[in-house]
Amino acid sequence: MGAGVRAFLPISQSDSQKVEKPEKLVGTKSFFYVERLYSDNKVNVVVNRRKYLEEQTEKNREDFFNNIKIGDSVTGIVKSFTSFGAFIDLGGFDGLLHINDMSWGHVTKPKDFVKKGQEITLKVIRLDPAEKRINLSLKHFTEDPWLHFEDKFHVNDIVKGHVTKLTDFGAFIELEEGIEGLAHISEFSWIKKINKPSDMVSIGQEVECMILGYDIQAGRVSLGLKQVTENPWEDIIEKYPVGTRLTRKVVKLTNAGAFIQLEDGIDGFLHIDDISWTKKLKHPGAELAVDQEVEVMVIENDPESHRIRLGIKQLSEDPWQSFAETYTPGTSVEGEITSITDFGVFLKVAGGIEGLINKQNLLENRDETFEDAVKKYAVGDKIKAVVVEVSPEKQKAAFSIKDYKKKAQREEISRYMSSEEDNDDGAYTLGDFLKNKSN
Repeated sequence: MGAGVRAFLPISQSDSQKVEKPEKLVGTKSFFYVERLYSDNKVNVVVNRRKYLEEQTEKNREDFFNNIKIGDSVTGIVKSFTSFGAFIDLGGFDGLLHINDMSWGHVTKPKDFVKKGQEITLKVIRLDPAEKRINLSLKHFTEDPWLHFEDKFHVNDIVKGHVTKLTDFGAFIELEEGIEGLAHISEFSWIKKINKPSDMVSIGQEVECMILGYDIQAGRVSLGLKQVTENPWEDIIEKYPVGTRLTRKVVKLTNAGAFIQLEDGIDGFLHIDDISWTKKLKHPGAELAVDQEVEVMVIENDPESHRIRLGIKQLSEDPWQSFAETYTPGTSVEGEITSITDFGVFLKVAGGIEGLINKQNLLENRDETFEDAVKKYAVGDKIKAVVVEVSPEKQKAAFSIKDYKKKAQREEISRYMSSEEDNDDGAYTLGDFLKNKSN
């Protein structure tokens, strides 16, 4: 201080910033405010450098806001980094160089563009005196590449670029410095379901893509990777018309059916109801297995929905239709009992057709109970019945033993009456026949 007077400077008042290493201040010449001269009637000087520096900083900041305009170039020192950019010391006060203002292109790390302690010249792009905020830019020393976008790029152009970033929903691709577009995951492949972009592309990889659309004001470009390859669905109807018979491999089973691979990336779906005309399957695994080669028929082809339906049962004639044409209601039929339930007996007849003989149609006379009637039969028995109903559309059939017995009785009466007409004794009556039947 002069005259050999020594003063005390508290560390907390030695600088406007936090002091990590006080020894670095040794030898520094500066102005100080005198905080105290005497204590207990003795000379005891305490000084404050921080207050002086803060006042100087505030004065420099005011001068900056009064004299600098947006678009001016200023020089500062790179002070520190954050995840969103770098702070630049402009003379005791800071300006922000945001990561998005370092380059027109994609910036991942601020440290790739500026170094701590580096003196750098930047453009002022925003001033907010009220909030004391200053935004700086490095990229504004060059022209915005979006100004000439339409001179170089057009919708449906096939271009090359480098992958700069991957997200859950797609990949960002840089076409040139400052021009970056997004290829949504749905635009990666015509035929494959892509779960994550990294399954197809990686950061830094050069890729070929198509420009699907753009918005210059928003700085957005929509890109497609699959559009640079042939779309196999465009000629799928010609390759697999309805009625085509194929032998292909099962690649997946579900509760609803099976997926059959037609070619790489294109599967057809075989619904469980299209496996068999007559079998009531609960799961396709009862008939099919993964990697099994099966013969199928194309029964539906919808390129717009990317859907192809297949069938196995369609390879053969519908037995229900054939049965309905041959066995009309009232026709006698022979079959095998497949199961006995509380509500009737199931009978399998020609063509694998299975139908129900319900309780009422199982009884042979009014006095008989279902419990007594059902005791006469066992699974595997061969019996005869009459067709009551056949519905090919619903794959439903109903039979009757009661009606079969009545029909057999009528046919027997008819035959007997016909034979009696050939005899001379015409006095024999239907009553006599029934009386003899009961004896």
